[in-house]
Amino acid sequence: MIRIDDRLYDEAYFSARSAELAAEIGLGAQDTGRYAVCFSETVDWLALFFAIRKAGASVLPIHPGTPYPAARKLAIGAGCDRLFYNSLTAEVLEPSDLLSAEGTLLQMSSGTTGAPKCVARNWTEIDAEIESYVATFREPEDMTPVVACPTTHSYGLICGILVALKRGQTPVIVNTANPKYLLKVLREIDRPLLYSSPAILHTLARLTPAGEQIHATMTSGTLLPDPWFADIRAKSRFMFQQYGCSESGCIAINPDVTSAGDMGFVLPHLIAATGNSAEDAGEIVVSNGDGAPIHTRDLGYRRADGMLVFVSRLDDMINVSGLNVYPKDVEDAVMAMPAVTDAVAFRKADRFAGERVALLFSAEAPVAPQAVREWCSRHLASHQLPMEILQIDAVPRQANGKISRRDVAARHLAGEFNKPIAGAAS
Repeated sequence: MIRIDDRLYDEAYFSARSAELAAEIGLGAQDTGRYAVCFSETVDWLALFFAIRKAGASVLPIHPGTPYPAARKLAIGAGCDRLFYNSLTAEVLEPSDLLSAEGTLLQMSSGTTGAPKCVARNWTEIDAEIESYVATFREPEDMTPVVACPTTHSYGLICGILVALKRGQTPVIVNTANPKYLLKVLREIDRPLLYSSPAILHTLARLTPAGEQIHATMTSGTLLPDPWFADIRAKSRFMFQQYGCSESGCIAINPDVTSAGDMGFVLPHLIAATGNSAEDAGEIVVSNGDGAPIHTRDLGYRRADGMLVFVSRLDDMINVSGLNVYPKDVEDAVMAMPAVTDAVAFRKADRFAGERVALLFSAEAPVAPQAVREWCSRHLASHQLPMEILQIDAVPRQANGKISRRDVAARHLAGEFNKPIAGAAS
């Protein structure tokens, strides 16, 4: 069974509806089609997903808020031969040489380090991930998963929904980002486990009254800034964290988060190689023992107890006169400043140092850049200090809460953030 907002759909409903949809669109046994699906109604999307999965075909889930031209572009880029865009009448696309007899879950990478690319994972890989996840992560067995994130993304679809169904649980899908409504839902459920984005978790933590806690929270997708982590941890009775990438799915789970950088213990179906200490950090490289190693472009290390610790994105690291600057160190320092609500540090070319740190931040009220600069000088080394500081209305984050520093740097270079905040004098 699956609950979507306030309505409960049982297994019989999805079984009948999936069979009906399979017949209507011509899905056959051992289907080799490659289908892109963008439906505004979650129940319709999931029913079609289950039908495609049962037929052994391939599916590209597209976020329901995607405009038609963008959805079509994604479908073509993923080599899909048909696009279902809020209709069971498919748009037939150009034949692709990517078609294969093996059914896959198709996903577009987040694009935080460049243009998004299509990642295909076969259903056997997905099943292995679910088996490993359920067998290893036992803490939530008596909890009700509340999925307040896109079900078209692997975090919500695989870890939130398919894992719950594997456990025999009834996941609750919440289709609104309204934090007050989400808080209401959580209060109505016995022992809820909330799967959501870091930004939503942080907003909920700030809205939750003193003395009240959310039963359990799961965070994923990006490293939490330390001030956000402290707020969420304080308002969560249990706090979990998982780490993964589009190519491999979930890599590690932390069943008791005490530090934002502690990603978790590597799931047993995977092998992860990286550095052995903070001083000897290395790229996290993952393998399932069969295919080619997956290079995550993340810098990290394994502690003696097996905990996988995240340090930084390799592509985000800033080299100032030969000295490495990790953006999170700068962001954490700035976000500890009273009134500052969010921040992003990124590289900017410099004729003398090669690269320097630039900073965008948001705050509850106008804050003079000089005040931020003075604050940073008391909390950061000289090579970590931002050379350019700009207050903006909101730091641009993706739907999953991630920040693409590459995108921010490009938009900054194009002058997009130059509009001044009233009262924020230099």
